[in-house]
Amino acid sequence: MTDASSLTTEALAAIGRAPSEDDLARIDQEYLGRKNGQVSRLLSNIAQLLPAEKASLGKAANEAKRAIEAALAARRAELETARLADLAETEAIDITFPGPPPERGHIHVLTQVRRQIETVLESLGYQVELGPEVETEWYNFEALNIAEGHPARENWDSFYFSKELLLRAHTSPVQIRAMQRIKEPPIYIITPGRCYRRDPPEATRLPYFSQVEGLAVDKGLTVGDMKGTLLYMIQSLYGRDRKVRVRPSYFPFTEPSFEFDVSCGICGGIGCKSCRHKGWLEVGGCGMVHPQVLRSGGIDPTQWNGYAWGFGIERMAMLKHDVDDIRLFYESDLRFLEQF
Repeated sequence: MTDASSLTTEALAAIGRAPSEDDLARIDQEYLGRKNGQVSRLLSNIAQLLPAEKASLGKAANEAKRAIEAALAARRAELETARLADLAETEAIDITFPGPPPERGHIHVLTQVRRQIETVLESLGYQVELGPEVETEWYNFEALNIAEGHPARENWDSFYFSKELLLRAHTSPVQIRAMQRIKEPPIYIITPGRCYRRDPPEATRLPYFSQVEGLAVDKGLTVGDMKGTLLYMIQSLYGRDRKVRVRPSYFPFTEPSFEFDVSCGICGGIGCKSCRHKGWLEVGGCGMVHPQVLRSGGIDPTQWNGYAWGFGIERMAMLKHDVDDIRLFYESDLRFLEQF
């Protein structure tokens, strides 16, 4: 009986001093373990005792076991209460404290370049005109002096919905719609927007792309006026270090017609994949508006004349940021987009 009482006193003292749950688990195993616990060892010689002594020892051992179990449970509750109180102090959330600012995206690089182009030309008095991406053949071709069967239609291999409806191959139809709406020159507009052509994806071409076109209709306009406007736009966007060149070309909606090129910023004009090893990137075409196009827009070509141009926004972005592959703009790779 004395042994059981001493064992209980010793165990309760150890439990009261235990600083953690791990220490309580060790004490539990030390005193109440089935094989090597001290209570079990206390009963190891019970078979050799007289019946009266067996009953007394068994009772004392059970009382010791219940006392130790109760002390362990009480100490565990105390430690849990202390832990929660500590959490309340150290991990309390101040709901009035400002949270971390949310991560925000930014405007896509193509939209940035488009807005920069619009800003430059709006400073010259041009207005932005928008139009439908699904067009009729008349606005997309016939009104622009590209009749059915015209060889130039091969340059605009298009996506058709029906015989009459297609995804526009350029934003030139918006120029016709603008002339019909405004009716009375002078007219100075730009027409940015998405276009579609059946081109295989490669470093400089895609079947979908953005374009910005310009149209000026007034009296006495010349090729010099057109070149001055375009050179001002290029210099405003890229600075004076880029070279430009104008090459005679053919477009059915302008006469005379020109290709407008800017030196490649990737290779400095030496030649690379981006410029197809030519040293120059073709930005777009330009020229004096064909009289038949003015008639399609309801403008009398004997009283008015004009010039027009069309540039790819992706190519202008490539020039501005020295990007060597047009497909990067549409691959949604944050490592690329976050640079802008």
